[in-house]
Amino acid sequence: MFRGKKIIVVMPAYNAAKTLEMTYREVMAQEIVDHVIVVDDASRDETTCIARGLPHVTVFAHARNLGYGANQKTCYRMALEQGGDIIVMVHPDYQYTPKLIPAMATLIANELYHCVLGSRILGGYALKGGMPLWRYLANRFLTCAGNILMGAKLSEYHTGYRAFSRKILEQLPLDRNSDDFVFDNQMLAQILWLGYTIAEVSCPTRYFAEGSSINFRRSVKYGFGCLQTALTFRLARAGLLKSSLFPSV
Repeated sequence: MFRGKKIIVVMPAYNAAKTLEMTYREVMAQEIVDHVIVVDDASRDETTCIARGLPHVTVFAHARNLGYGANQKTCYRMALEQGGDIIVMVHPDYQYTPKLIPAMATLIANELYHCVLGSRILGGYALKGGMPLWRYLANRFLTCAGNILMGAKLSEYHTGYRAFSRKILEQLPLDRNSDDFVFDNQMLAQILWLGYTIAEVSCPTRYFAEGSSINFRRSVKYGFGCLQTALTFRLARAGLLKSSLFPSV
């Protein structure tokens, strides 16, 4: 518990056997996390076996690979079912440091924000941590386009390090979102649609061989999906389009 709030960390996992335990150990070292949920999206390695050997962990394994977005849907559903008040998503690939969990949770526990992102761009950590230049440039372009079309001022939309209040997760129509990588972007767009302000904290990051990464082809698909989401948001806000992603509020 942290300030009377139950903290649950969710880990959407796929082939994370090499990095899962070290990520988990650093998560629990923060001493405020009550429980961890690992959802394994039909990994081909020992991810599920390793997760089941860790204390204070609930493990759910998809029978087949459903996609990154579908994995997150399961994560958030289970976190709410288990009574989480603050839910933090940490990728088990050890790209993001769990040491920021207390800072992110504090902003939500103090009711300052309902969504907090760990940004690789703030502080210039992306390139320092090894992000490929092409991925960095794509991030900057898509973020700029998203800010213009959705009227926000985020440093990035594409981080996988996120914290949410229970209240905001219960309001989001997540089942209407994609089961693929663009789920991330659609989720933030829905939060902006509901009128919430998204906070960001600077996050050191690291890229290495054991960490999972979306390939170039999937990155291109994701990029076009982000642009489509932002344009749909803009048209829906102007009353020119109706979309199930952005219901009337």
